[in-house]
Amino acid sequence: MARPRKPLLSTGRIVDAARALVDAEGLAAVSTRRLAAELGVSGPSLYNHFRTKDQILEAVADSVSAQVDLSMFEPAADGTRPGWRAALHDWAVSYRAALREHPNIVPVLAQGPGRRPAGLRLADAVFGAMVDAGWPPAQATSIGALMRYFVMGSALGSFAGGFVDDEDAYDPADYPHLGQAHLLAERQEQVDERAFETGLAALLDGLAVQYGQLTAGTTH
Repeated sequence: MARPRKPLLSTGRIVDAARALVDAEGLAAVSTRRLAAELGVSGPSLYNHFRTKDQILEAVADSVSAQVDLSMFEPAADGTRPGWRAALHDWAVSYRAALREHPNIVPVLAQGPGRRPAGLRLADAVFGAMVDAGWPPAQATSIGALMRYFVMGSALGSFAGGFVDDEDAYDPADYPHLGQAHLLAERQEQVDERAFETGLAALLDGLAVQYGQLTAGTTH
């Protein structure tokens, strides 16, 4: 029997096509009709895999969550676990990298993991690691939420990219402290990365203080 000219339709192909469409044109560009055209199939054939557009977007969001590295929360070969601070740092960096690659899906991810498997594994890994490190469950929940807010916010936009590359736009008579602001746009990646690392260090420093107080209280 001759092989089909195009690969058979699958859930993975649909998600890949939808993710590419979201990346290129945003959430509004996704429709079953548009996806069917991109995949070279009839519209109704998509319903064998997804009943609604929302289900497709949920699957796209979960595919992005699946790109986040969680290995830093796993025990080493000798059974030891990494420190919670180092693990949180490395996870946050990986999480932000995934979101920066796919910023248009962040509004869907921001709604929470719902029933998405990869999203739930992510939440479970962070919460479990914090509890295992000695954080009370309520504080472990707050830490997971805090880190999520920070990482998602940092991935949604660029501070440096919000300034124009025009020195005349920043008249020192009006903005005496923005004499170098026109240089920010060309240094966008460097500025944004440094801002993220600065904020992440500040968050972790604050948590370390709380952790020290917590563990000091348990030793008395």
